[in-house]
Amino acid sequence: MNVLFVCLHNAGRSQMSEALFTQAADGRHQARSAGTEPAERVHPAVVEAMREPGIDLSHRHPRKLERADAEWADVVVTMGCGDACPYIPGKRYIDWQLADPAGLPLDEVRAMRDDIAQRIERLLADLQ
Repeated sequence: MNVLFVCLHNAGRSQMSEALFTQAADGRHQARSAGTEPAERVHPAVVEAMREPGIDLSHRHPRKLERADAEWADVVVTMGCGDACPYIPGKRYIDWQLADPAGLPLDEVRAMRDDIAQRIERLLADLQ
C-alpha cells in the first residue's frame, strides 16, 4: 500500500508521520509526505524530537503536494489542510486532528510524535 501524509506546511506533522510510518512498515508499505503550502524547512523542534528515536529529518525539505502524489496513494492521511487537499475518487481518506507543531515546546512535540506513532501502529494494523 502507498500512504500519503499531507499537512499545510510539510514541516512537522506529515514529516513525522512519513518517517515513523516508513520505520514501522519495514518495507511492507511505502509513504510520502507533502504540504499544500510548504515551509522553507522542517521545524527544528521536530528534527530534535525525531532524532531521539533515531530518525534524522535534518536533511529533509518540505515539498509541495502535487496531484500525482494523491494519485500514487492508496490511502491519504490529511492533517489540517482542509479543502486544499485534492480529492481523488476511489482513494481512502483519513483525517487526523493534530495541532501544527510550529512554535510548540519540545515536550509538546515529543507528545505529538508519540501520538502519531500510536496512530501509525493502528493504521498499519488496519492495512494488514
